[in-house]
Amino acid sequence: MNVLLITFSFPPAGGVGVLRALSLAKYLPENGIRVDVLTARNAPAVGQDSALLRQVPENVTVHRTWTLDLPFWLRKTVKKVVSGGGGKATVSQQNGVNRGNPLKQIVGNLLLPDPQVGWLPFALPAAERIIRERKIDVVLITVPPFSSVRLATRLRKVFLALPIVVDFRDEWLSTTINLVSFNNNNRARMVAHKAEAEAVRDATAIVLVTEAARKELQRRYPGVPAGKFHCIPNGFDTAMPVPVVSEPVADSEDQKTVLTYIGTVYGSTDPRTFVQAVQRLPAEVRSQLRVRFIGHIEAPAYREALTSLGDTVELRGFIPQAEALRAIQDTTYLLLITHDRINVAAKFYDYLGGCKPILGAVHPDGDVRLLLEETGAGWWAGVDDVEAIRRMLIEAVARQATLGEVFRPDRERIADYHRRPLAHRYAGLLREMVPSQTVSAQP
Repeated sequence: MNVLLITFSFPPAGGVGVLRALSLAKYLPENGIRVDVLTARNAPAVGQDSALLRQVPENVTVHRTWTLDLPFWLRKTVKKVVSGGGGKATVSQQNGVNRGNPLKQIVGNLLLPDPQVGWLPFALPAAERIIRERKIDVVLITVPPFSSVRLATRLRKVFLALPIVVDFRDEWLSTTINLVSFNNNNRARMVAHKAEAEAVRDATAIVLVTEAARKELQRRYPGVPAGKFHCIPNGFDTAMPVPVVSEPVADSEDQKTVLTYIGTVYGSTDPRTFVQAVQRLPAEVRSQLRVRFIGHIEAPAYREALTSLGDTVELRGFIPQAEALRAIQDTTYLLLITHDRINVAAKFYDYLGGCKPILGAVHPDGDVRLLLEETGAGWWAGVDDVEAIRRMLIEAVARQATLGEVFRPDRERIADYHRRPLAHRYAGLLREMVPSQTVSAQP
């Protein structure tokens, strides 16, 4: 079977956004599938990570095209100027009423569904050529950026019988558009809904990474057969270590309890309620706590809130994935923050694979809470409940000396989220869509 994997970002671009595509390129060939990757040569990224590129098998062919996009640092500067540098979407924005900066409205309305729409004029002809030249049996398009869903509809007009899979790493219209989208006014929502609806109509299968997202999309399109929607979660790609928590893992200099957050700080991971909880800790508890944030911080408001914690917090910025995985082992707890009810951040699965206890400030009705309880991977408090987060932190510091006794994750359940078996599941789905007699010979 020959599969074309279309992904806007791919190594050597760094960040968690490339890991699902990388894992498919890495593990699908083990299942008798030849993989071609189509990606943007100059896709903006939080950083470069050449070690990720070395994980791509030699028999995977990567095709790179240009995109009309700005470098990451310049795009963030423009976004700051046109948006005023704000944080999470306001209530009025979440209701579809954009009363913000007029410049943001003008720029935002030119870049719909999202700023990466400038890749489509390059990606579409490249995809058509690759499909013909490489005798592609299935196209797999992974999003975000959500503008890439348009490729499903445009390719369908050219290849009427070609199986096309749209892989949503994040649910779009119920959560992401409110929490992190560049533009979420009424016009943006109309364009987004139209693009998504057309992609759902024209795709052979829709894959979501959480059950909540699958159910949400299925409810949104009741006329579409339920069998079109599938759930294959994200995962981790490290060998599961044996948990080492019998001795407290603490800061070597001052013996503090260490909490480590890894990943971008943006709308859905707004840390301000967590900051308030830390500020309200008893002095004797806070003096024992050190919090490390590793990753890009999206908005000045978030950086300002974190730096208000003074010596309690350390901001390290983006580091390559290998270093981030080492940091997972050098901590007492892994810190997770999410306001998202439906989506599960990819870093959550890296946390699972690290076998270190998780402290989660999470949506109380979200899939992250369910996963934490299902796997026994840690403790949680409601992300908007400052007092509950404060109590969780007090208990975490007090619990440190006995973690070896009380932290008992379900290792068998966690192992289900390794990317290799998940890729095997994905291969099974792809094979279901292609009659065996039409599959091209494996080279």
